[in-house]
Amino acid sequence: MAFVGLAASKFEPPIGAPHPLARRLVHRNFIVGRQSWIIFLSGFTEPVFYLFSIGVGVGQLIDGFEFNGQTVPYAAFVAPGMLAASAMNGAVLDSTFNVFFKLKYVKLYDAILATPMRTIDVARGEITWSLLRAGVYSAGFLLVMVAMGLVESWWALLALPATLLIGYAFAGAAMALTTYMRSWQDFEYVTLAIIPMFLFSATFFPITAFDGLLRWVIEATPLYRAVVLARELTTGALSADSAISVVYLLVMGTVGLLIASRRLDKLLLS
Repeated sequence: MAFVGLAASKFEPPIGAPHPLARRLVHRNFIVGRQSWIIFLSGFTEPVFYLFSIGVGVGQLIDGFEFNGQTVPYAAFVAPGMLAASAMNGAVLDSTFNVFFKLKYVKLYDAILATPMRTIDVARGEITWSLLRAGVYSAGFLLVMVAMGLVESWWALLALPATLLIGYAFAGAAMALTTYMRSWQDFEYVTLAIIPMFLFSATFFPITAFDGLLRWVIEATPLYRAVVLARELTTGALSADSAISVVYLLVMGTVGLLIASRRLDKLLLS
């Protein structure tokens, strides 16, 4: 196998950084992904269709919303929500179903651990590949937004790095949860969590539409933090919420990475 003969590196990068050995797994996933590039790109189309049908179609009937003191056209309001959702979809697809298949059926990680690679390298490699997929989806969607005139600030240059952070957060958490999955039926819980977040995380309407405890719950969800970050960058209406979102997503991804690594230790080495 391509992993045999790797030499372990003495340099230990930060926990979320790509490791020289982890890059080998990323390269392996890239080679495999080239053979199914149509499936790889299919996850990009759903948010684009939502943007055209809801953001543009429904947007003809709605003047816009006020966001951080600015009046934002409806399509420009919805688009960054779809951008965050693109990053989430790209990250979750790879770090759930694909990881589960490699772990439970192909037994790929058992073979990898016969090389100098460790479980933390496996977790880093898979999460890096997931956030790269999230970045591809997000870059394509961001180009669509620019072409449609839905980007209103030069702060949008930071939107792509922000989507990589979003991908890191969701990939880490999703991979950690995947290590607890016992069968394909358990993934229904993933769908049960993602669909309500997609519909109610201020993606299509302002958070002010909710009151009381429900609003607090929504503001604590990861997709809401991702939407806030993307929306503030693309509209230029920045606030302290962006800094909160960055810290939230960074912690979420790192905790997920650590849990995934420890769970792989238990599943593969014990």
